[in-house]
Amino acid sequence: MDEPIFVIPLWADLIAVGLGGIQGALFASGFRGQRRLDLLGVAIIGIVVGMGGGLIRDLLLNVTPVTLQSNWYLLTATGAALFGMLLAGVFQRLNAVIVGLDALVIGLFGAFGTSKALALGLPLVPAVFVGVCAAVGGGILRDMIMGLPVAIMHVGSLYAVAAGAGCLVLAVAHTLGLDLVIAAAIGIAVTTIIRLLAVIFDISLPEQRALYRRKVAVETSTIPIVKS
Repeated sequence: MDEPIFVIPLWADLIAVGLGGIQGALFASGFRGQRRLDLLGVAIIGIVVGMGGGLIRDLLLNVTPVTLQSNWYLLTATGAALFGMLLAGVFQRLNAVIVGLDALVIGLFGAFGTSKALALGLPLVPAVFVGVCAAVGGGILRDMIMGLPVAIMHVGSLYAVAAGAGCLVLAVAHTLGLDLVIAAAIGIAVTTIIRLLAVIFDISLPEQRALYRRKVAVETSTIPIVKS
């Protein structure tokens, strides 16, 4: 018997890819000095953030990456990255825009990853794991390519925790009989809200050696400026 087929609507997947491309380009455009990037570098970071989550999701699920089965994914990611460069010149303060887009992007990729895993028959816990990996995958690839500390590995504002909470709510709701689309919408909302509240109210998990609250981590504070 053939494996069950789950298809994320193209328009929904492209929205996630486009928002990720814009967010990645805005992030990369903020660097100065020795870390500054040219137009190609900024575009590459936007494409990586936009397409990374979907690629990681499908690789973990051992299915053909949908981002490589249509021209629209790469075109959308590239166009969004270029648009992000233009926005970087318009906004004087990029932090709020970057954080807002980041919260929505991890919610979308987390929900899509968990939904697809559940539809393919994975149990609840592995499905949540796939969703979290899809949510944070683009950010991890971005940090590795740019030679930055990987954001989710350091004290921060509940980056992966927000994704995990949204994916868990989605999986539990679907297990209890809620329609997968409705459960995905709830999961996206949960992830986005937790992420934004964590940034606004400076909430983070305790550090390994010191159980005290810390200011928001580097990835959500002022974009690093490295002087030449």
